[in-house]
Amino acid sequence: MQFEDYIYPPYDFPLVNAYNGRFESVFILLHPFVHVPQSLAWTNARAYPDDAQIAALGTKCRWSEIASHTGLSSCARINQALLTSIGALDSHLADPAGCDKVQSFLQSNPVWMPVEGRFEPLLQPDLLHAFTTAAADELFFISEFPEADPTVPLRLAELSEPLAPFPTRGTLLAPDTSFLFTVEWDSFFTLFYGPRAFIRSVVAERNLEGFFATPNTDHAWFNYSMGCATVTLSPEDWQTCS
Repeated sequence: MQFEDYIYPPYDFPLVNAYNGRFESVFILLHPFVHVPQSLAWTNARAYPDDAQIAALGTKCRWSEIASHTGLSSCARINQALLTSIGALDSHLADPAGCDKVQSFLQSNPVWMPVEGRFEPLLQPDLLHAFTTAAADELFFISEFPEADPTVPLRLAELSEPLAPFPTRGTLLAPDTSFLFTVEWDSFFTLFYGPRAFIRSVVAERNLEGFFATPNTDHAWFNYSMGCATVTLSPEDWQTCS
């Protein structure tokens, strides 16, 4: 496969079949909500914190905690509410009531929703940890539009300092192509492809929230009408937000 083949997979078939089925597993890594000091809360700041503030002062708030406060009973419902909030769903798929519940909670607590379609600042150290665990000292960044932006190698040391800007979205590929992370422009999750044991180890070490895709999980896993309720996790199966 060429670098250009490692862009975000097509929407209309199971995620596990992407990249010619070369990866054993794919983990849907949920982008955490951002818990901030009261001074950066919506009631005081009325402006979303910038990336530097998030990295320095923000902490992860898990979807399970949002579920417990809003009554939205699964990660599928939360994803649907988030997508509704940015106008990413047609009216017959949107959940205005769920969106209102999430927004009401955020407006009354020092918590912000994640930003769609990017490698979240609070997850960036976790992504780099995976490459460090694999004894890699660099990664390849593949743009979502590789025909316009060439693939480039990035040194882990420079991304960690940071001496180089972290890529916004696209694909982060291991030098030996054994695993990758990829995110597309309207999503509140990142796909983590690779060996199942490796993914499980990284997820456990970094206390990440999400779930493994099943054979029928596709990009629109929030959509209950497609039977996706059977492949998501209920709140009682999630670890609580620390």
